[in-house]
Amino acid sequence: MPETPHTAGPAATAGPARAPRTPRPGQEHVARAADGGGLGAVDAVSTTDAPAGFWREAWRGMRRRPLFWVSGAIIVLVLLVAALPDLFSATDPRSCVLANALDGPTGGHPFGFDRQGCDIFSRTMHGARASVTVGVLTTALVVVVGTLVGALAGYFGGWADTILSRVTDIFFAIPLVLAAIVIMSISRDRTALTVALVLASFGWTNIARITRGTVMSVKTNEFVTAARSLGMGRTAILFRHVLPNAAAPIIVYATVALGTFIVAEATLSFLGIGLPPSTVSWGGDISQAQGAIRTNPEILFYPAGALALTVLGFIMMGDVVRDALDPKARTR
Repeated sequence: MPETPHTAGPAATAGPARAPRTPRPGQEHVARAADGGGLGAVDAVSTTDAPAGFWREAWRGMRRRPLFWVSGAIIVLVLLVAALPDLFSATDPRSCVLANALDGPTGGHPFGFDRQGCDIFSRTMHGARASVTVGVLTTALVVVVGTLVGALAGYFGGWADTILSRVTDIFFAIPLVLAAIVIMSISRDRTALTVALVLASFGWTNIARITRGTVMSVKTNEFVTAARSLGMGRTAILFRHVLPNAAAPIIVYATVALGTFIVAEATLSFLGIGLPPSTVSWGGDISQAQGAIRTNPEILFYPAGALALTVLGFIMMGDVVRDALDPKARTR
């Protein structure tokens, strides 16, 4: 009897049909509708826009912070007062009438008069010029000297690094204010330039150490190796490639240091060894007002408040600049 041929296929091997599984409550699957735009529209990247540079990104980060605008407004106001004090007060700060001594505020004299009968508002406005001038000059000298010493030590290394680092350590061990007091006490020329030179002579060490460490980090990057392979000299590489890429911490320190040097000048003038009494300055006015601090504290409050507000503005700006120029701070 012939055998019936066996037909292989799904119908022959398939078992009994399985009923569709009914999902339990809470296990229903929800499918999202397909995006009509497609992945290409989502992942499209514009190739025509120029990439934002480091400084542009820093500017974008700063202008978004209210602290930047507050500190900027304070700094602009202080600089404007220092440059054009007559724009805010037409009264001569050296014109004093003893009959007006310790009088309160009157018309045209909103802060009243000090013990010598001088207009406190006028002296506060004109005192900004001397203090800010010393701070700006000292900061400029410190940046030039400290950057040069730190860059040479960090980039060339070897014996140059050893000598410059030991010299920096010697000056770093000398307290800034104490050294300035000793030198200014024996100095006959007590101008703003003299005070700036004395402060800069002992205040450049911090920025030198900062610059040295930054330059040592930058000089190992690939673009420095590429410039060296193209035949560029070591000095050219230092000033064209290394220093521009190491400028961020230098700018941050200079912003904060400016307020520090303004305080140092006020300290010397307060002790009577800074600017001469003929020069109107906040430190000199604070020194003269300390005798009446119990009876008339407002005489001390106005120049001290102007000094504190100025330093606060530069410190806040330094914090904003530091956060903007620090890539790690921007990613946090």
